[in-house]
Amino acid sequence: MSSLNELINTENNAELREELFERLAIVEHKIKFIDKVPVCFLDSEGYPNLALSTIAALGGASITTQPMDAVYVIFHEETKFLDDLMRKVPVLLDENWPSVKFSRVCLLADDYRLSNPEEAVALVEDIAEMIHPGHFIFGFEGDKWIRFTV
Repeated sequence: MSSLNELINTENNAELREELFERLAIVEHKIKFIDKVPVCFLDSEGYPNLALSTIAALGGASITTQPMDAVYVIFHEETKFLDDLMRKVPVLLDENWPSVKFSRVCLLADDYRLSNPEEAVALVEDIAEMIHPGHFIFGFEGDKWIRFTV
Protein backbone atom coordinates (compact mmCIF):
# COMPACT_ATOMS: atom_id res chain seq x y z
CA MET A 1 0.00 0.00 0.00
CA SER A 2 1.37 3.40 -0.93
CA SER A 3 1.98 6.06 1.68
CA LEU A 4 -0.83 8.09 0.09
CA ASN A 5 -3.25 5.20 0.59
CA GLU A 6 -2.13 5.01 4.22
CA LEU A 7 -2.72 8.75 4.56
CA ILE A 8 -6.20 8.46 3.05
CA ASN A 9 -6.98 5.69 5.54
CA THR A 10 -6.40 8.19 8.37
CA GLU A 11 -9.44 10.18 7.19
CA ASN A 12 -12.25 9.72 9.75
CA ASN A 13 -15.08 10.65 7.39
CA ALA A 14 -15.92 7.39 5.59
CA GLU A 15 -17.64 9.14 2.66
CA LEU A 16 -14.71 11.47 2.09
CA ARG A 17 -12.26 8.58 2.46
CA GLU A 18 -14.14 6.62 -0.23
CA GLU A 19 -14.26 9.69 -2.50
CA LEU A 20 -10.50 10.20 -2.14
CA PHE A 21 -9.80 6.57 -3.02
CA GLU A 22 -12.06 6.91 -6.07
CA ARG A 23 -10.35 10.11 -7.22
CA LEU A 24 -6.93 8.52 -6.85
CA ALA A 25 -8.11 5.37 -8.65
CA ILE A 26 -9.32 7.44 -11.62
CA VAL A 27 -5.89 9.03 -12.00
CA GLU A 28 -4.08 5.71 -11.51
CA HIS A 29 -6.29 3.99 -14.07
CA LYS A 30 -5.77 6.65 -16.75
CA ILE A 31 -2.02 6.76 -16.08
CA LYS A 32 -1.78 3.03 -16.88
CA PHE A 33 -2.59 3.85 -20.51
CA ILE A 34 -0.38 6.94 -20.85
CA ASP A 35 3.40 7.09 -21.08
CA LYS A 36 5.18 8.53 -18.05
CA VAL A 37 6.36 12.07 -18.76
CA PRO A 38 9.89 13.22 -17.82
CA VAL A 39 9.46 16.06 -15.33
CA CYS A 40 12.07 18.18 -13.58
CA PHE A 41 11.06 20.03 -10.41
CA LEU A 42 13.16 23.10 -9.69
CA ASP A 43 13.11 25.49 -6.75
CA SER A 44 13.05 29.28 -7.05
CA GLU A 45 16.84 29.33 -7.41
CA GLY A 46 16.85 26.78 -10.24
CA TYR A 47 18.06 23.81 -8.21
CA PRO A 48 16.42 20.36 -8.46
CA ASN A 49 13.70 19.89 -5.87
CA LEU A 50 12.73 16.26 -5.22
CA ALA A 51 10.25 16.94 -2.41
CA LEU A 52 7.21 16.02 -4.55
CA SER A 53 8.73 13.05 -6.40
CA THR A 54 6.47 10.39 -4.88
CA ILE A 55 3.30 12.41 -5.42
CA ALA A 56 4.40 13.39 -8.94
CA ALA A 57 4.99 9.75 -9.88
CA LEU A 58 1.36 9.00 -8.96
CA GLY A 59 0.37 11.79 -11.37
CA GLY A 60 2.29 10.19 -14.23
CA ALA A 61 5.70 11.83 -13.89
CA SER A 62 9.07 10.24 -14.42
CA ILE A 63 11.38 12.41 -12.33
CA THR A 64 14.62 13.81 -13.70
CA THR A 65 16.94 16.37 -12.14
CA GLN A 66 18.08 17.69 -15.53
CA PRO A 67 15.89 20.31 -17.25
CA MET A 68 17.39 19.30 -20.63
CA ASP A 69 15.93 15.80 -20.15
CA ALA A 70 12.49 17.01 -19.09
CA VAL A 71 9.37 17.41 -21.17
CA TYR A 72 7.97 19.59 -18.35
CA VAL A 73 9.76 21.76 -15.83
CA ILE A 74 7.73 22.59 -12.75
CA PHE A 75 8.93 25.27 -10.37
CA HIS A 76 7.92 24.60 -6.79
CA GLU A 77 9.38 25.46 -3.42
CA GLU A 78 8.15 25.24 0.12
CA THR A 79 6.61 28.54 1.30
CA LYS A 80 6.57 30.00 -2.23
CA PHE A 81 3.33 30.99 -3.89
CA LEU A 82 2.59 31.82 -7.51
CA ASP A 83 3.46 35.50 -7.22
CA ASP A 84 6.81 34.63 -5.59
CA LEU A 85 7.63 32.20 -8.38
CA MET A 86 6.49 34.58 -11.15
CA ARG A 87 9.06 37.12 -9.96
CA LYS A 88 11.97 34.66 -9.88
CA VAL A 89 11.39 32.15 -12.69
CA PRO A 90 11.89 34.27 -15.85
CA VAL A 91 15.62 34.74 -15.27
CA LEU A 92 16.10 31.02 -14.59
CA LEU A 93 14.71 29.80 -17.90
CA ASP A 94 17.06 28.55 -20.59
CA GLU A 95 15.76 28.84 -24.15
CA ASN A 96 17.50 25.55 -24.99
CA TRP A 97 15.38 23.51 -22.56
CA PRO A 98 12.73 21.51 -24.45
CA SER A 99 10.15 22.61 -21.87
CA VAL A 100 10.82 26.27 -22.69
CA LYS A 101 10.82 25.70 -26.45
CA PHE A 102 7.42 24.01 -26.28
CA SER A 103 5.86 26.15 -23.49
CA ARG A 104 5.80 23.35 -20.95
CA VAL A 105 6.90 25.26 -17.88
CA CYS A 106 4.55 25.31 -14.89
CA LEU A 107 4.56 27.11 -11.58
CA LEU A 108 3.12 25.23 -8.61
CA ALA A 109 2.22 27.12 -5.46
CA ASP A 110 3.10 25.64 -2.09
CA ASP A 111 -0.57 25.64 -1.25
CA TYR A 112 -0.99 22.01 -0.22
CA ARG A 113 -0.68 20.42 3.18
CA LEU A 114 0.61 16.97 2.31
CA SER A 115 -0.42 15.72 5.73
CA ASN A 116 -4.04 16.34 4.67
CA PRO A 117 -5.42 13.44 2.58
CA GLU A 118 -7.73 15.63 0.50
CA GLU A 119 -4.99 18.11 -0.38
CA ALA A 120 -2.49 15.34 -1.19
CA VAL A 121 -4.97 13.76 -3.64
CA ALA A 122 -5.66 17.20 -5.13
CA LEU A 123 -1.92 17.62 -5.71
CA VAL A 124 -1.76 14.29 -7.57
CA GLU A 125 -4.66 15.47 -9.72
CA ASP A 126 -3.03 18.84 -10.39
CA ILE A 127 0.27 17.30 -11.43
CA ALA A 128 -1.58 14.87 -13.71
CA GLU A 129 -3.43 17.81 -15.27
CA MET A 130 -0.20 19.79 -15.74
CA ILE A 131 1.71 17.06 -17.52
CA HIS A 132 -1.20 15.32 -19.28
CA PRO A 133 -3.36 18.31 -20.27
CA GLY A 134 -5.47 16.45 -22.81
CA HIS A 135 -6.37 13.67 -20.40
CA PHE A 136 -7.12 15.42 -17.12
CA ILE A 137 -9.11 18.54 -16.28
CA PHE A 138 -9.63 19.22 -12.59
CA GLY A 139 -9.96 22.99 -12.76
CA PHE A 140 -7.31 24.38 -10.42
CA GLU A 141 -5.15 25.96 -13.10
CA GLY A 142 -4.79 29.63 -12.27
CA ASP A 143 -5.49 29.05 -8.60
CA LYS A 144 -2.85 26.61 -7.35
CA TRP A 145 -0.72 26.34 -10.49
CA ILE A 146 -0.22 28.03 -13.85
CA ARG A 147 1.43 27.34 -17.18
CA PHE A 148 4.21 29.83 -17.59
CA THR A 149 4.77 31.00 -21.15
CA VAL A 150 7.83 32.85 -22.29
